[in-house]
Amino acid sequence: MKTRVEKIDKAQMNMDIIDAAGQILRQGGLVAFPTETVYGLGANALDEEAARKTYAAKGRPSDNPLIVHIADLKDLYPITKGVPEKAVALAEKFWPGPLTMIFEKSEIVPHGTTGGLDTVAVRMPDDTVTLALIKAAGGYVSGPSANTSGRPSPTTAQHVLDDLDGKINMILDGGPVHIGVESTIVDMTVEPPMILRPGAVTKEMLEETVGEVSVDHTILTADSKTPPKAPGMKYRHYAPRAEMTVVEGSLEKVVDKISELAAAREREGHRTGIIATRETMDRYTSRNVKCIGTREDESTVAANLYAILRDFDDDGTEFIYSEAFASDGIGSAVMNRLLKAAGHHVINV
Repeated sequence: MKTRVEKIDKAQMNMDIIDAAGQILRQGGLVAFPTETVYGLGANALDEEAARKTYAAKGRPSDNPLIVHIADLKDLYPITKGVPEKAVALAEKFWPGPLTMIFEKSEIVPHGTTGGLDTVAVRMPDDTVTLALIKAAGGYVSGPSANTSGRPSPTTAQHVLDDLDGKINMILDGGPVHIGVESTIVDMTVEPPMILRPGAVTKEMLEETVGEVSVDHTILTADSKTPPKAPGMKYRHYAPRAEMTVVEGSLEKVVDKISELAAAREREGHRTGIIATRETMDRYTSRNVKCIGTREDESTVAANLYAILRDFDDDGTEFIYSEAFASDGIGSAVMNRLLKAAGHHVINV
């Protein structure tokens, strides 16, 4: 299969390209598209065979549910068995945006899309290209991240091409994404609503709208028999090829420990990489130090995370050492991704 790449300008959208992409999806094909979070791999969410193609292209386990993307709030109702008042309030506040909600699914959503579950994850992305594509495709587009399963998620069209060239029909190149980490996932089938994956819509933001929100602290292992209720809960995700370690503690001690670990690996002849911040870059003497952003604005850290992990892959890094970040606000999303990328290999100093 030849993968067609089409650049698309959000300010002056070429509807011929959008219509062609929509037609591919209507016919059961696969189209990668930009969102505000990461690039998604689109398929017809109501087509069981299209779901199978999605799993095959990504190498994704078939019990890992896909998120259904919609472009209009009214389209939520046909694919669910009921929408709680709190979900309506959250949708009115955060849609379009980086929030996914889980509902009981209706019969029109195939189990292939939901990973065998009787629930469906739904979101309305905040990207004009994607919203136009969803409408052109018929209203329901499943969209996991457009990468090989387990690898760092794609934040540019080139990342998608690196992973899926020849495996999908088209890539819509809308430029780099804005947020850089996947959407917050909230389970609306329980009370209080429960966060299953942190993202740019934080616990604090949710609670300002609907009151108490809980957080699922369960970590499902690869050999767990429990089906994951949301993407990213069970399997190793976001991972570079290198062995990765996250170092937690006071910043001064963290810098010293990372420097020590990297120097030891370099003496053994290994290529190491360090994930630092603007505040700490100058404290490291290792040759391969990358600045992920500033601690004064951790949204910069989220935006650069996956690109940096892919850069380390490209330069053949064997061992990566990363500073830890705050566990509240968007920092909770950053730490969630870092810990999964490191396989929960953490050193406390």
